[in-house]
Amino acid sequence: MSQAFKIALLGNPNCGKSTIFNLLTGLNQKIGNFPGVTVDKKIGSFRTADHSTIQIIDLPGTYSLYPNSEDERVVTEILSNPSGKDYPDLILYIADASNIEKHLLLFTQAVDLNLNVMLLLNMIDVADHKGIKIDKVKLEQALGVPVFMINGRNGDGLDEVKSQIDLYRNSDYKRTNPTFYFDKNSLNANVYQKVSSEFGQENLYLSKLWLHHYSWLQHLSDQQKDTLDNLALSSKFENVKSQIEDTLARFDRIVPVVKKTVSQPTVIKNSRSEKYDKVLSHYLWGPVIFFSIMFLVFQAIYSWSELPMTWIEEGFIGLSGIIQEQLPSGWATDLLTEGILAGLGGILVFVPQIAILFLLISLLEESGYMARAVYMFDGLMQKFGLNGRSIVALISGGACAIPAIMSTRTIGNWKERMITIMVTPLISCAARIPIYTVLIGLLVPSESKWGPFNLQGTIFMGLYLIGILSALGLAWIMKLVLKSREASSLMLELPEYKTPVARNVFFTVKEKVSTFVTEAGKVILVISIALWFLASYGPSEQMEAASIEAEEKALLDGLTMAEQASLESSLKLEKSYAGIFGKNIEPAIEPLGFDWKIGISLLTSFAAREVFVGTMSTIYSVGSEDESSVREKMAEAVDPETGLKVYTFATTLSLLIFYIFAMQCMSTFAIVKRETKSYKWPIFQFVLFAAMAYFGSWITFSALS
Repeated sequence: MSQAFKIALLGNPNCGKSTIFNLLTGLNQKIGNFPGVTVDKKIGSFRTADHSTIQIIDLPGTYSLYPNSEDERVVTEILSNPSGKDYPDLILYIADASNIEKHLLLFTQAVDLNLNVMLLLNMIDVADHKGIKIDKVKLEQALGVPVFMINGRNGDGLDEVKSQIDLYRNSDYKRTNPTFYFDKNSLNANVYQKVSSEFGQENLYLSKLWLHHYSWLQHLSDQQKDTLDNLALSSKFENVKSQIEDTLARFDRIVPVVKKTVSQPTVIKNSRSEKYDKVLSHYLWGPVIFFSIMFLVFQAIYSWSELPMTWIEEGFIGLSGIIQEQLPSGWATDLLTEGILAGLGGILVFVPQIAILFLLISLLEESGYMARAVYMFDGLMQKFGLNGRSIVALISGGACAIPAIMSTRTIGNWKERMITIMVTPLISCAARIPIYTVLIGLLVPSESKWGPFNLQGTIFMGLYLIGILSALGLAWIMKLVLKSREASSLMLELPEYKTPVARNVFFTVKEKVSTFVTEAGKVILVISIALWFLASYGPSEQMEAASIEAEEKALLDGLTMAEQASLESSLKLEKSYAGIFGKNIEPAIEPLGFDWKIGISLLTSFAAREVFVGTMSTIYSVGSEDESSVREKMAEAVDPETGLKVYTFATTLSLLIFYIFAMQCMSTFAIVKRETKSYKWPIFQFVLFAAMAYFGSWITFSALS
């Protein structure tokens, strides 16, 4: 079976690569990781006219093959390893047609690696709007590669690209006029020649990349790295000086090409983005607008999701009822209805809220607004020992701490990156939404209003603000404790404002929601089954004693059969293995206002925060004939000893405070370990956040009870 033809999409950040990727692949795409790293690997495919499959890899955006971050390193690793499994047969180089000069640096490096390249000038509509004219024929002649004018917003020009890919793949076509920008007579030409001779490969620019990056290139063996190290030392090779020399030499060749082939308008008007930025990026109004937008996002999460959430809850309740009616009673039916369906229903009901969150965040990112947030808050972030790019991690943390922590690789300063990693889990993530939704619903009814605003949404944003303020406070303390001599800097390109592309937004929401459901679903399924068993069975003597106690109390109090069955289920739950475990840890959490059922949920939710709701669904469903939702069951839960509601105002608020601070996520622990390459930081982080959660809850409960 022949291997699929591989195409890689290459280009600078904000060049429209993801848009082109979505246009070419549609639904035929998946997310993985590049070998040996945690960087996302987006792979898709499309069918050609002759029904052949073309594989496409969307490489991370980078400005050059001299990387400064983990994402950029992945690109250099792939393109400097001709024998690697991800090495492309063809490069589709995506460049911004309105800013060609800057985007050609990386292009010339790809050409010098003797890669087969096609140049796709994207955003041609933006270039036309600015009055920029490009002579395509002259540009092709000057660069020696096919050039295509495309519009990623509507797909104009992509059919021609596909046809050219077919011609290229089915022929012996190679670049007929390769243009090499690498100066073979440069300062270090001799050492590059030595590397080339040593490893038996002819491309001098590839030798240069190996010499620059040998310490972390995965495809090189330790012996090869030692050889390169010795060659660098013996030749007195200066890495930084060589990079600067190469970059300046490339622009010396790029600039004349652009001047001959691209004409700029004689009068340059202020762009639409510049006009918008006078307000949206204003030093005073910018932050006000930003927080107003965030406030509306949280309002929308509640107000837009209530109806679909109700439908999902009623659907699971109805499905459970049908199964109980159609299947014979027994442990298998109980497992399906009280364990699996209760657990999954308890988490899937929150999919509308997760989808709305990612939809709105994706719209902000697609429009170019999020880059402005980085720019606006850089000065403020610096005061807390952070970086403007930290705002990306903190905002991303509102979705999930794992990619947020991974995004800190773009922060060059070690101290700022470490502080960002440490404080990011304090930002309430999407996995906390189910917990917040249930508990806020116990605090205030959904119809409560604060003027024109939903009070639940207002409290929801308040919880996020507590997390944000705590993160900034901890960051400020760490700024004083951690020492570093590295200078802080922020290099950022502000993209043009643009109308979000519906296709891109759809794929982003689909990917994020699918990941949330599948990853959480797998964990919840396992935990729900285990919990059902632990909550349904226990030591035989104690379970029999619970049945006898229920019978005696029923006779004494004159209970009906249904009331006796409910009482027996409650007593058996306490005597079950789960109940015994929960009772053992109850003394430690009782000062926080928590009972043993909450204690079980706290422990299981370390697998993933959202498991809390699934656990509560299972616990309250075991042995119960009541088919109401988990939110209703928790609202009606009563302490059998006191006769009072379990979820009082003090207990509910205490639990909310606990989940604001607690790092209840083993995946976050793992990713912090991987990013810091040490167990010291994640252990410190976990202990610190656990202490903050415990004492924060204790103070809250003590003050309100």
